[in-house]
Amino acid sequence: MFGLDLTFFSWDIVNKFVLKGLIFSVELTIVATIGGVLFGTLLALMRLSGKKVLTLPATFYVNGMRSIPLVMVILWFFLLVPTLIGRPIGAELSATITFIAFEAAYFSEIMRAGIQSIPRGQVHAGQAMGMTYGQNMRLIVLPQAFRNMLPVLLTQTIILFQDTSLVYAIGAYDLLKGFVTAGKIYGRPEEAYLLAAVLYFAICFSLSFAVKRLQAKIAIIR
Repeated sequence: MFGLDLTFFSWDIVNKFVLKGLIFSVELTIVATIGGVLFGTLLALMRLSGKKVLTLPATFYVNGMRSIPLVMVILWFFLLVPTLIGRPIGAELSATITFIAFEAAYFSEIMRAGIQSIPRGQVHAGQAMGMTYGQNMRLIVLPQAFRNMLPVLLTQTIILFQDTSLVYAIGAYDLLKGFVTAGKIYGRPEEAYLLAAVLYFAICFSLSFAVKRLQAKIAIIR
């Protein structure tokens, strides 16, 4: 159909080209999610602290990152940082740091919404028991916020996995790079892009379905 020949694709190609890229994409997604959630939670707490010395820089960072395309941040970091430090840091490490810094801005807004969704009465009850601000957040607010925001956090993680294809712009060997490399070697670039799209769709659709099931279970528990 349309002159496409998908018969070139085999397990040998998956093993040689695709699997390596898939592993990096998954690793980048996991590391960026963990780092982004931790950094994003810190940013959310800074914005909710009510202290201008913390609120203003956190707000500037979050709004700034959310206003710039991810691919531009990737390119800026990859090209400018080696110039500043005097040595290259590699595409994979550059992509990891960039994704953590960028995704933290989005996870921050998710966590801020989750924290604000907790009834203020619970916060006041913790204060009445003599808890400090840190204890209140760690023991009462954040555990509930994570549970409330878990479906949204996972949805953002799926989007993050899709965005890992952008590291192809700096030469990192991700899932898309694996397909493109195989397509060039075997002279089937159109088929390679098509198969990459199918695999991305299959992975993201399956994960989205799992998130919907989880969201339904959380709603029942509530």
